[in-house]
Amino acid sequence: MPSAPSRFDAVIFDLDGTLLATERMAIETGEAALLRMGRPAPEGLLASLVGIDEPTSRGILRGHLGEDFDFAHLDRLWAEALIERRDRDGIPLRPHVRDLLDMLRAGGMPFAIATSSTSAQAREKLAAAGLTDSFDIVVTRSDVPLPKPAPDVYLLAARRLGIAPERCLAFEDSDVGAIAARAAGMIVVQVPDMVPLSGKHADYLATDLIAGARGIGLLAA
Repeated sequence: MPSAPSRFDAVIFDLDGTLLATERMAIETGEAALLRMGRPAPEGLLASLVGIDEPTSRGILRGHLGEDFDFAHLDRLWAEALIERRDRDGIPLRPHVRDLLDMLRAGGMPFAIATSSTSAQAREKLAAAGLTDSFDIVVTRSDVPLPKPAPDVYLLAARRLGIAPERCLAFEDSDVGAIAARAAGMIVVQVPDMVPLSGKHADYLATDLIAGARGIGLLAA
């Protein structure tokens, strides 16, 4: 059960890579799409895009694949592969997601999502993961002027929760997301997914969500 410390009044979660194990799906299907186009992805390229907003990641891909690369065709192949994988397998959760949400709910701790996905993407992912009814507040990049690493999604999530940002605890997997949450004035627990991280942008680096919640003092040890 939450220890209900005075330090936190709400919890805000990133979506991809933090709650949902979507990063491996995205990397594997993206690599398969590029291979179908005869352009195998350089080692680690797609993994390096984890947590980065779409315009920035597209710019990085252009730098590797060239301005004349058929990105429209890549987008179609990648989207088809993701949908096929999602429809076949659903979207798995990161470890202990339901446990932590149940504990927060039982302790009366409000929580929300702040994601770099669009509104439509977030709805589809939450449905495929069986989390549609778990979150009343989902803030996406469709709702704000600037995506992560700008703090906009986190600030709006805190505002919709009615909680001051400095009273919110953020869970993130990526450095980009951790930078955004810190810029919003929040305490940050980072739980890396596909990419090992130093934790330099977080207040606590953890192996999983429960370990992070205990290590930062959200849950009793």
